[in-house]
Amino acid sequence: MKYSVMIIDDHPLFSRGLAQLIETQSSYKVNGMAKDRKEALGMLEKVKPNLAIVDLNLGQEDGLELIKDISVINPSTKVLVLSMHDERFYAERALKAGARGYIMKQEAESQVINAIQTVMEGKIYLSERELERIKDLSKNDKSIKREKREPYDTISLLSDRQLQIFTLIGKGLGTVDIASKLNLSIKTIDTHKENIKVKLHCSSSAELRQMAIEWASH
Repeated sequence: MKYSVMIIDDHPLFSRGLAQLIETQSSYKVNGMAKDRKEALGMLEKVKPNLAIVDLNLGQEDGLELIKDISVINPSTKVLVLSMHDERFYAERALKAGARGYIMKQEAESQVINAIQTVMEGKIYLSERELERIKDLSKNDKSIKREKREPYDTISLLSDRQLQIFTLIGKGLGTVDIASKLNLSIKTIDTHKENIKVKLHCSSSAELRQMAIEWASH
């Protein structure tokens, strides 16, 4: 029996290369590739894969929301996130959304295969660095003082919705566009933006926008 795998990534060339890598393993067969949320959801109904490998950056769409969708549509499908986004800010969020593992695209091919096998064995996969970071955090009862934080560390304080809005700001979307995209009111988006400014210690909307742009290209 071969496990069926679906790849969801907005870069077709990367998806094809990943498919070739996966199929070097005799137990796996890539049965579908999707470039965005709509395509993925339509394909999930037909393919019902054992494993979905999901990138968090699907153009203007949010991979975290897609993970939640997959958990509802096909709970038996295990999800592994393979993303360029820093695991420090996204790994725990992905697991909370329903993923079973998180690996960054910069990792070696052998480690990607290891992550796939770990998840398919019913275990959680995180890098040694991330496991060590989580362990260190659990030892500390109090948050690290702001002055000792590394750049962008305060972003970990944002809720999933706030991070989603912050990321869209960084991609150049205005309040009206974000409200329309997320099906929320303009007032709600403005409220989120004010709360984000407080958490990230931004004194103005311009400073928030600049920080978001730098984050999006980080």
